[in-house]
Amino acid sequence: MSTSKMTKRDYINRIMGYAHEEDKAFLTHELELLDKRNSAERKPTARQVENAGFKEDIVAFMEAGKSYQASEIQKGVPSIVAAGLTVNRVSAMLTQLWEAKVLERTEEKGKRYYSLA
Repeated sequence: MSTSKMTKRDYINRIMGYAHEEDKAFLTHELELLDKRNSAERKPTARQVENAGFKEDIVAFMEAGKSYQASEIQKGVPSIVAAGLTVNRVSAMLTQLWEAKVLERTEEKGKRYYSLA
């Protein structure tokens, strides 16, 4: 027996082989609904929208040629201080900015430093 879990699409495709013609129309419609749901453009979550504002504040706070640790940014950016964000959340946003090539990241003695790209 297969160890992979069967999806709704798998079940529908299996039933299609045995279904009557009037049932096949319904099953085809169900497959179309699955395609539509899976391809839908998703709106960003409230947390993602909030983080976008914090990321803009981080970039505006940073000075060219200076490196910062996540804890320095957490304590230095007024909007982050006011919101009471943790160092872990700030670090995650810094990593996202680094992956987007907005920031550069260096490591010295196991500590990460971020600077403007």
